[in-house]
Amino acid sequence: MTALDISEKRLGRVRENLARLGLSAEVVAADVRAYTPDEPFDAILLDAPCSATGTMRRHPDVAWTKRPSDIVTLAALQGELLRRASGWLKPGGMIVFCTCSMEPEEGEAQISAFLSDCPGFELVPVTAGEIGGLDECITPEGYLRTLPCHFSGGTAPDGGLDGFFAARLRRL
Repeated sequence: MTALDISEKRLGRVRENLARLGLSAEVVAADVRAYTPDEPFDAILLDAPCSATGTMRRHPDVAWTKRPSDIVTLAALQGELLRRASGWLKPGGMIVFCTCSMEPEEGEAQISAFLSDCPGFELVPVTAGEIGGLDECITPEGYLRTLPCHFSGGTAPDGGLDGFFAARLRRL
């Protein structure tokens, strides 16, 4: 396993969690756009930098600190990272792209554009049996899309989920 992040500070937390759990991984501080792995991967989780609009329930300041231009900039970066990281997959390998954004540009539109530009990939739909009773969070396309209105036990304001998007892609 390789954990890659541009932020050494965030990687410090990764190292702490690995040690606490008794797990190991190669931890690399690098920009995805400049990094090249020694060998292709079977699977990649790309938790892409995003506007974090899905976290407004817990972090209301997001509504005041993000501008529409931020979403445009972040969506462009996400596209770069997704295209770069997808090139590291073995044939048949899977990449999961996720964001904590409710913006289509950082989710559905991102994957649609990727699949249009990269014919060597296919969407692998998420199924109800994989997400533990949150069937309403699967879109007709097979994406995972949670919204604050999806309550997971409890009631508002204690219940509810953050806005989140995930798509699973396979390299052909």
